[in-house]
Amino acid sequence: MLYTVSHSPYHIDFNAMLSLVTDIDDVLLIQNGVLLGINNNRNLMALLNTGAGIYALKEDLEARGLFEQISDRVKVIDYAGFVSLTVKHQQNFAW
Repeated sequence: MLYTVSHSPYHIDFNAMLSLVTDIDDVLLIQNGVLLGINNNRNLMALLNTGAGIYALKEDLEARGLFEQISDRVKVIDYAGFVSLTVKHQQNFAW
């Protein structure tokens, strides 16, 4: 499943999302959800421990001035990468 996170991790039920994500899933951080990908973020560490692929949309990182602060464990992708993830996963859940 592809989980898209468009809100700050402080404005969603992060623990509920964390309980659903598995190592066969991917998580895409978009809009304010890119805050979850900042270096040394305890929520990011918990998400990485699920084994899921973690991605962040480059344009949203740049728009928020966070490109230099993103963890090197988060894969930065463009809109073409976003489309590839939606093709890879038949199901999507938005947070």
